[in-house]
Amino acid sequence: MKPIHVALLGLGTVGEGVYQTIQTHQDRLQQVTGRPVHISAILIEHPDKYTHLDKEITITTDIQTILQNPDIDVVFEAIVGIEPAFSYLKQCIIAGKSIITANKEMFARHGFELKQLAQKHDTTLGYDATTAGGIPIIQTIQQLLQVNQIHKIQGILNGTSNYILTEMREQHTSFEIALEQAQTLGYAEADPTNDIEGYDALYKLMILSELTFGEQPDWADIKRIGISDISAADLANSQTAEEKIKHIATIQQIEGKLHAAVEPISVTTTHPLYAIEGVDNAVYIETDLIGNLTLTGPGAGALPTASAMLEDFCTLFSKKISTINKVLA
Repeated sequence: MKPIHVALLGLGTVGEGVYQTIQTHQDRLQQVTGRPVHISAILIEHPDKYTHLDKEITITTDIQTILQNPDIDVVFEAIVGIEPAFSYLKQCIIAGKSIITANKEMFARHGFELKQLAQKHDTTLGYDATTAGGIPIIQTIQQLLQVNQIHKIQGILNGTSNYILTEMREQHTSFEIALEQAQTLGYAEADPTNDIEGYDALYKLMILSELTFGEQPDWADIKRIGISDISAADLANSQTAEEKIKHIATIQQIEGKLHAAVEPISVTTTHPLYAIEGVDNAVYIETDLIGNLTLTGPGAGALPTASAMLEDFCTLFSKKISTINKVLA
């Protein structure tokens, strides 16, 4: 049985999670896809640092090694930043390879172009891992949009900032101590700016906006306020009023115009995001037919993101199997 050959771009926290999951879940992947999954190549900047990798895997620093390998069917991209990830994925699509990405910043800026390019070259693009960690929000919205019209989305889209606020509120620690704990646990990077200042949540919100409304608001018009100025006293005062301060991203359409914000908001017990604590993410959706819907799940760490990437992968090949079966029927 011919395996499905895949390549990985990047082997940081997320890439390592994808690598380990493919290695340890072969039986399950084969049940879903009908074929074994083989990692053929990994693109990494410093190959000498990774001595634990399977010796049969081609380790390279040159994207051409992957582009010129006709056996590679799918490319998993887990590089940080816009470039070279965007250029690599364009080249992979043109080479006829399906891609699955977890790169939220790159996809927020260039997702629409990549979607168009994938359609032009008849390849598949999966990006559920870009938004809300292990919550299958992209696939959920894609299904809802077949009939339902979405009016508003609110979400806690960054597990790190949510963890920090939870620790400050429940343990009465300072922002600095809570951030240090998040870094120790691997929830926050050495430079936590993207998380604590709301950029990470903003990227995810723009991905949801383009998917849901077919466009993004002007980035310059979006209010973005982080959590670094929130004090333990602020949180205590909020609790006294039976409220909680949450870092919430909002996108909604009002009279034909999109309005977006990422900011700390004090919410009451009746708000659907009130109870979301720790590293969990949550997305609240208002629709015209099914009403209101809230999805929750882990939002930080390697395995939730790797899980989302592998779910995209399985969806891709389960659809191919379904198409083949219909043709043979």
